[in-house]
Amino acid sequence: MRKILLVLFLLIPVLMFATGQKETEMATVHFWYHFDNPESAVNPLVAKFQKENPNIQIIPERIAWNVYNQKLLTAIAAGNPPDVSQVKLWWQPQLVEMGALYPLDDYIKNWPGRDDIYDRIWKLTKYTDGKQYLMPLQMVILYMYYRADWFNELGLKPAKTRDEFLQVAKKLTRDTNGDGTIDVYGFGIRGARGGHDFWGTFVLSSGARFFDEKGNPGLTTPKAIAANQWFIDLYRVHKVSPPTTPNDGFKEIIANMKSGKTAMTIHHIGSSKGMVEALGDKISAAPVPKGTERYWTSFGDEENGVFAASKYKDAAFKWVSFLATAENNAIWQKASGQVSINKSNAMTPEAQSNRFLKATTDSADFAAVLPALPATAEFVESLWPTLMQRAFNGEISSKEMMEKIQELFTKK
Repeated sequence: MRKILLVLFLLIPVLMFATGQKETEMATVHFWYHFDNPESAVNPLVAKFQKENPNIQIIPERIAWNVYNQKLLTAIAAGNPPDVSQVKLWWQPQLVEMGALYPLDDYIKNWPGRDDIYDRIWKLTKYTDGKQYLMPLQMVILYMYYRADWFNELGLKPAKTRDEFLQVAKKLTRDTNGDGTIDVYGFGIRGARGGHDFWGTFVLSSGARFFDEKGNPGLTTPKAIAANQWFIDLYRVHKVSPPTTPNDGFKEIIANMKSGKTAMTIHHIGSSKGMVEALGDKISAAPVPKGTERYWTSFGDEENGVFAASKYKDAAFKWVSFLATAENNAIWQKASGQVSINKSNAMTPEAQSNRFLKATTDSADFAAVLPALPATAEFVESLWPTLMQRAFNGEISSKEMMEKIQELFTKK
């Protein structure tokens, strides 16, 4: 009996150590991310975080954008996702349906930095079930780039309304060298993939809704079809965009602005550095014009998701909230070329004097997103570009185009 008691006495410290090991062990958080030249931001931020949190190790892994979504879905299906990953907002419906994301509401309500993030961002990133699965990381809001020198030359100001915009675009569309051929177009439209944001600016602001307040489809009403026709007419009737519009993607619209072929286009602050390098003070920015009913511009997000399979959710939230804190978020944005999610960062003298940052933050209150539905991915990636090209080429009517889009979002 004494021998048994002695053995148990000797085992007690071992058992205590074994049961308490989870609480004292190093928490390892695997973090997937993407953007160009990220090491200048990610590595210093990891070092700073680990100095402040010595019991948490962050293992960052840069994933190429062209394989990011598929690699993430494959990892989730295999039961081995990262602890934290950057997540695009339109991925959220699928990831929530898969049970892959962990709701962060209980963490966020106790996080002291929550009030420094734009209220609009919290609203846009909240899922339809009322839960907050994503932690904001950076703000990507589209606005209007315009040639300030040509506006001054013609006595024009950035348009405040859709009707003003059309008049300005017409005046900027001209033959500048007198050879009888138009060589400058008022507006560079992205007719290929990614151009749904241009479409949304003028169509979703002027009577078209994917769904109305009661949940009824709203893309085939007379107002919605008329709004879509107005957008089509920019190219087909008014001819304020280049002949290449149906096939123009991101590279084309930016190249046209830099080369002086177009006087206005829509994109975000990520293009500002290249624009300034090409045009200097000749290029400026302003919020997009208001449609017949409201403003609409695209909120293109970059968020962080904590995955339900993570063993270290507390540590994972510490990391994502660290990146969302003003001081650290400013470091991230300096490298990413995007805009901070923090209201306090927008009030710095540097932000207030930067015309591109100002156009972004001035648009924050009305920035919007497409429906949080699985159909949105197909709409963005394939349906909208195909239909828009056909409408621009006169192969289908505005009504037919809108009926096809509504069909996608209402099919069972």
